[in-house]
Amino acid sequence: MTATVCFCWTRSVATFAGVPNVPFDLVIFDCDGVLVDSEVISCQAHARVLSRHGYVITAEEVFQRFLGRSTRQANLELEAELGRSLPDDYHTDLRDDLHRSFATDLEPIPHIAAALDRIVQPVCVASSGSHERMRVSLGRAGLYDRFAPHIFSASQVRHGKPAPDLFLFAADQMNAAPARCLVIEDSVPGIIGACAAGMTVLGFHGGSHCPAGHAETLRAAGAVLTFGDMRQLPGLIDRSEAVVVAE
Repeated sequence: MTATVCFCWTRSVATFAGVPNVPFDLVIFDCDGVLVDSEVISCQAHARVLSRHGYVITAEEVFQRFLGRSTRQANLELEAELGRSLPDDYHTDLRDDLHRSFATDLEPIPHIAAALDRIVQPVCVASSGSHERMRVSLGRAGLYDRFAPHIFSASQVRHGKPAPDLFLFAADQMNAAPARCLVIEDSVPGIIGACAAGMTVLGFHGGSHCPAGHAETLRAAGAVLTFGDMRQLPGLIDRSEAVVVAE
């Protein structure tokens, strides 16, 4: 999906009404759909492998049901519906399918490297994905070394998104107060979790998986502002300009 962007160089009181008037000490990035354009690839892989193992589902249904949620939570829900545990080879098949697809098709979100170059605050990653998955996806995108070792997974906390646990864990590990953290998210569970952690959230809708109207969906979930082009992000963090995204 290509975002149509209109830059408006005047401050908008309404746009920033929910943003606290304090500098941010930490910027927390989700991984899939924010740093790497992986969600379409991931949903297709999950649909293929689940269908092979007896749970017929489309990539669109995977997107609607599981976007932003941890694999652990998704698997528990699927197993409850199946009435049995997913077989051990399901997990191996999914890992192998994802890694093959990442190796050939995965790209970083456009302009993310340039945006990171301009961000002065410390940054970290807080993702529902596993560390192994992030090593592969961020490595393929040339971003792993930009964040390591400050890469945190839902596997490190009791409850994944939409619970606040992962965001609070990341803030604690980075010695930042939650109220002074800014989160960049593309999913409703992620935004709900970050808001529950007492953090400010910007909703990103520039990934190839984002449907029309996704910006409104993210704002309804609690994002104080939405944007579709990573070139906008440094200015939004500085809050020196209002940026209006026309879809």
